[in-house]
Amino acid sequence: MSVLELCDREIAAVGLEASVADAIHKMLDHHVGAVAVVDAEYRVAGIFTERDVLRKMSLSHVDPKTTPVRDLMTTPVEMATRDTGPGEALTTMLERHFRHLPVADDGGKLLGILSIRNLLEWRVDDLSRELESLEQYVSNDGPGG
Repeated sequence: MSVLELCDREIAAVGLEASVADAIHKMLDHHVGAVAVVDAEYRVAGIFTERDVLRKMSLSHVDPKTTPVRDLMTTPVEMATRDTGPGEALTTMLERHFRHLPVADDGGKLLGILSIRNLLEWRVDDLSRELESLEQYVSNDGPGG
């Protein structure tokens, strides 16, 4: 399974020239904690997260309506690809303390954004299926067993 299958259907992204306020509105509109910041070719230039709002903007006295998101975005951005497996992505996110991981093609074009929520839901489903299988195995005790 590709991590792309686990990403939210709608991609939350803003252009490099967007304001911080635009990025925050996009996060609120999409009910997400991060937006990808993309260039004119839709290549990932950075990521802007709730943590960026708290750490870089909240006490800085900058005007979110006039401050470009490129000034406060996190860069460089670690990204997943179509070939990244869910387990690998989860390990990366847990080890690096990421809550969001853009998924891009080989040219850096944004394909989706993976959230830790997506991965945890996948893992819970996976473990539930495994538990159900084990319960069925134990309850199907045949003759002589």
